[in-house]
Amino acid sequence: MDSTTPGPVGLGGVVVGVDASASARTAALWAAEEADRRGRPLHVVHAADTDHRMLYAGVEAVQATREAGRDLLVDTVEAVGDPHPGLTVTTELSSLDPVSGLRAAAGERGTIVVGSRGLGGFGALMLGSVGLGIAARAEVPVVVVRGEPDRPVTGVITAAVRGASDLDWLMPAAAEAQIRKASLRLLSVCNVLAQIGAVATMLDSLGEVAEQQVHELSAVAGRIREVYPDLTVTHHVETGTSVPGILVEASKHTDLMVLGGRRHLLGLGPALGRVSHAVLHHGHCPVEIIPPEYTGTGHQR
Repeated sequence: MDSTTPGPVGLGGVVVGVDASASARTAALWAAEEADRRGRPLHVVHAADTDHRMLYAGVEAVQATREAGRDLLVDTVEAVGDPHPGLTVTTELSSLDPVSGLRAAAGERGTIVVGSRGLGGFGALMLGSVGLGIAARAEVPVVVVRGEPDRPVTGVITAAVRGASDLDWLMPAAAEAQIRKASLRLLSVCNVLAQIGAVATMLDSLGEVAEQQVHELSAVAGRIREVYPDLTVTHHVETGTSVPGILVEASKHTDLMVLGGRRHLLGLGPALGRVSHAVLHHGHCPVEIIPPEYTGTGHQR
């Protein structure tokens, strides 16, 4: 194994954020299956944001919010326990806002799972500002559960790859494919429009660009196979004018779409680009965002 190739990844526990929405219930069931597959506990969090509510709501209203949160947690535990009787499930009624509460609960190695939409209005949102905030700011993987819950299993995990610099965050994706006994498909997009002004737009020039991407992707796939020799890793470069459109279409034919987050500029600001936004909003399957600094070892680079 090359000394610069990351080693195998140990996937941590699973933390799911719930509110009273149907989307959150779907996310909790997905998270329970994932935790069971990993052999890890599931931690169910309802972030009631009572620290903030106490500034403008009365004591009775805050107490009612807490009681509703406790009831929701009990109900969620019962729902996930039926199909996974051996799963260890813990709960937390957090007084923090949802983004802060879930980030704190996940620690350095957990995976955060949320639904694709929340209650809206006064209730806690589970995508919108909250889900996008978690995906953009978390230092651990975040899964937004999208698509029909009973969609057929494809046995494929797809990772949207830009180049060799993605190798670190691809290792958790490879570990995920391994525990699912699925194949890992590396998909890169040669964006025709991005080449205008950078290279000649002759078809043979674009072909050379795509060929270079294929070569680089093949090398990345080879390094993943060094770490996971039993894992089937395929790679494909698709040429088109819309990276989000190609990835959204690809999400129809995979069990999980994995994307790498952007690197934080000087450690500040959100780390989601327009491609991630588009796939999170329009993908046909659960979408996972893995921070580029995440190595799966509990340490950030």
